[in-house]
Order: sequence, then structure tokens, then C-alpha cells
Amino acid sequence: MASSTVPAPEPGTSPAWNPRLALLVAATLFMEFLDGTILTTAIPNIAGDFGVPPADVNITMTAYLMTVAMGIPLSGWAAERVGARKVFCLAITLFTLASLACALSPDLAVLTVSRIVQGAGAAMMVPVGTLLVLRGTPKSELLRATAFLVWPALLAPVLAPLVGGALTTYLSWHWIFLINLPLGAAAFITALRIVPAVPGDPGRRLDWLGLVLTTAGVGSLVVGLELATAHPDGPWATISALAGLAALVCAVLWMRRAKHPLFDLSVFRTRTFRAMATGGFVYRLTISSVPFLLPLMFQTGFGWSPLHAGIMVAAVFIGNIGIKPATTPLIRRFGFRAMLVLGSLASAVTFALCALLTPDTPQALIFAVLVCSGAFRSIGFSAYASVQYADIVPAQLTSANSVSATLVQLAAGSGIAVGALLIRVFDGVTVFDADAAGPFRGAFLTMAVLMLLSTADSLSLHRQAGAEVSRPGDPELSRSGHADLGRQTVTPPAPGPAEEQRPLRPGAGRVRRQ
Repeated sequence: MASSTVPAPEPGTSPAWNPRLALLVAATLFMEFLDGTILTTAIPNIAGDFGVPPADVNITMTAYLMTVAMGIPLSGWAAERVGARKVFCLAITLFTLASLACALSPDLAVLTVSRIVQGAGAAMMVPVGTLLVLRGTPKSELLRATAFLVWPALLAPVLAPLVGGALTTYLSWHWIFLINLPLGAAAFITALRIVPAVPGDPGRRLDWLGLVLTTAGVGSLVVGLELATAHPDGPWATISALAGLAALVCAVLWMRRAKHPLFDLSVFRTRTFRAMATGGFVYRLTISSVPFLLPLMFQTGFGWSPLHAGIMVAAVFIGNIGIKPATTPLIRRFGFRAMLVLGSLASAVTFALCALLTPDTPQALIFAVLVCSGAFRSIGFSAYASVQYADIVPAQLTSANSVSATLVQLAAGSGIAVGALLIRVFDGVTVFDADAAGPFRGAFLTMAVLMLLSTADSLSLHRQAGAEVSRPGDPELSRSGHADLGRQTVTPPAPGPAEEQRPLRPGAGRVRRQ
């Protein structure tokens, strides 16, 4: 493996922007996101082959998503301990071999175990692949790099039903997993050729207690969210979610005092990163509910066929792709705060418009609303993906990346769970008794109100938040002596507590939080 490595940059030199590496990581992320939901359309066929009720097959999806969420915290430590390149290549290998095992599974038990192993590989691919791109990208190119990493999260939820349905209908459900074999092999060979080999730190300790508390908390939350969607009437969803929250609170309390914590929680002192965990979490939660709510409203509320609903939902995909070339220029022109406000506020408007749609609404108008929804969705995703790392110093990058990946998984699961809960809540409202689409209207209106919370959070950002990324080399910022990066100011070194001062970059003095 060493003979085909790409040397790492020499200390003190600027990393080179590598679009091929970003594209490789984006492809692996797409495989991970797609496999998280692609089984939905194949559940009846799998149940028929195994002779089990369709509801029992849901365990394969829950097991996969839970393993991914629980494995992310460990992946950051593993990348630091043995090297990100080794972990990334191992993750691709594990994911690909587990996909083969899924396709060859003779019964539901073997398929579930294979999905757990596949999830373990995905848990390493997601944050470690992203970390490889971030480490090799200077701040001035961060927008371009994250543009590659955002599209899998945008497209996979929309394409999963279409791809899964086509493979199941014209081939068999086994091909949902078999298509990963050539893709995984190509990704592995490419990774050996282009991923830089940076040695790990064999002396890096693992915070075992922090790991146990974090994985238990995240796992319990994911299970609670899944139970809230599949079995809403029982008490176990609430019990599991509360247990998860309690474990995560204990994890935070422990890591704040641990000598070698699993995560460096000081990343939350950076306002632009904290925006990802506040307004960004709400944004992803509400956006993630759309691919769940729309097909159900079109089929259950409007009486459309699955094909008709799927074609209309594809308009969101068109909006995602159509606006993508413009997202980076827009952020560079207007800054992160303006684009975050636009993305969330306009998305809230499109949600409200979705609540007003009826079966008699002209098809072209529905299509236009969904195209706009996809476009604003893409703008917000791209802005959050970049601004969260704008002011993170290199020493904090691993922790910031792992925390972000974990929160993304939780937000996506929360969006579906909250959407399902809202449908049930509004199903009992008398005003909607005569309207089959009424519960979905109530859900979309509620999501619109929730999205406004993200808008309010974005408005609290400084006007030049993340300016080192959105406006690199701006002479105005240079003349002013500082770039107001999430309310940070560059000052000469001064005595004070170590946790209040960090180098912004080599030779740039120290950073004091305002």
C-alpha cells in the first residue's frame, strides 16, 4: 500500500486543492446515503422471498442507520490513531464486502447482521472521507470542496425510491446491493492512488467512557426516532429517546473535565460552527421531512399513483441540480449570513405553499414550487456545510467533523420522525376531516414555522461571519486588520487562559473570543 501513496504536504506549506479526492469522497458518501433509504421500495419483495411480514424487514434499515450513527464517534479517533487513509480504505472494503453479504443473505437474520457490518463501514466512510478533503483544502477553496460533499445528501433521499424501485422491478432486490461491488472496487483502487498517506499517532488515547456514553446516547436516540415512526403508540420510543438524551448529557459533562476527551467540545465556542448545531440542525430536520411528506401527500391525499408522485417529487432534484453552479458565486457575492437567511426563509415559504396545494392545482405550478424548494434547499445545505468549518483551527478539525456528522445523522432521522408525528397529530383535527390531504397541510405549515427558527438564528450571525472562506483575499478585510469570522478577532499574543486563545493559522497571532 505504501508504494502507491501520495506524499503529504510538507510542514508549513499550504495544502493543494484536489478535486479528484473530493469527487471520490462524494461518491462514497452517495453510496452511504443511498443505502440508508433505498430498501424502502424493496421491502415487499424481500419479505416475500424470506417468508416474513413486510414490517419485520424494517429492522434492516433501523440496524443500518443505528450502526452508522453509533460508529461515527469512534471513526474520528481511529483516523487520528492509525491514519485517515488506512481507515478510509478499510471502510470502503468493509462496506463493499458487506454489500455482497447482503445480496447473498438467505434469510432476514443474515441480512440484518450484514447490514450492521455495512453500517460499520459507512460510519467510517462518512466522517473520515470528509476529514480527508477538509485537511487537504485551504480555507480559500473550502466552498468548492464542500460543493462536492453536499450533493450526496441532497440527491440520495430523492433518488433512492426511484433507483430502488427500478432495480427491484426490472431485476431483483439483490441488485440494490450488487451495484455497490463495482463502485466499491473502483473507489478502493482510486483511494490507494490519490489519498495522501499521513502517519497516525500510535500514542493517541481513546476516551472509553466518553465513547460508551456517546455511542449509547446516539444509538438510543436513533432507536427512539425509529420507534416513534414505526410504533408510535407504545412507550418505548419516549423511553429510548429520553435515555439517549440522558447519556449524551452525561457524555458532555464527562468530556468537559476529561484530560483526553473523545471530542474537543470547545468547537462550540466558535459561533459559525455553533450555527450548524442550532439553526443548522433545525434546517436539516425540516428539509429532511420533505422527501417523506411529499410522496405521502400526493398518494394518500391527492390519490395519485406512485409513479405520478415520484415524477413530481423529482422536481426537487431538478431544483437541487439547477442551482448548484450558482451557490458558490452567490455565497462569495453576498456572504454566508445572507444566503443562510435566504435559504431558510424561502424554504419556509415553499413549505407554506405546499400546504396550499390541492389535486386541482395546475401541475406546472406544483412542479415550479417544488423546483424552487429544491433550489433553496441546495443553497442552505451548501452554506451550512461550508460556514461550520470556516473558523475551525486545524487542531479542532477532527472533533468538529465527527460532531457535525453525528448531528447530521440525528437531524435526518428527526425530520422523518417529526413529520410522521405531525401527520398523526393533525389527523385528529376536525377541521381536516373532509380533506384527505389535511394532515399533510398541517405538517407542512408546522415545518414552515420551525424553519423560521433557523432564519432567526442566521440573522444573529455577524454580517461577515465566515469571511475568510466566502471572501478570501478581500482587500477590505485586510485593511481593517481582521476578518470578523464568527465574532473572532485577530490580536497580538497576550497572556491568558489557554482555552480562550488559539492560533487562527501559522503566523497569524492568536484568537480571542468576543
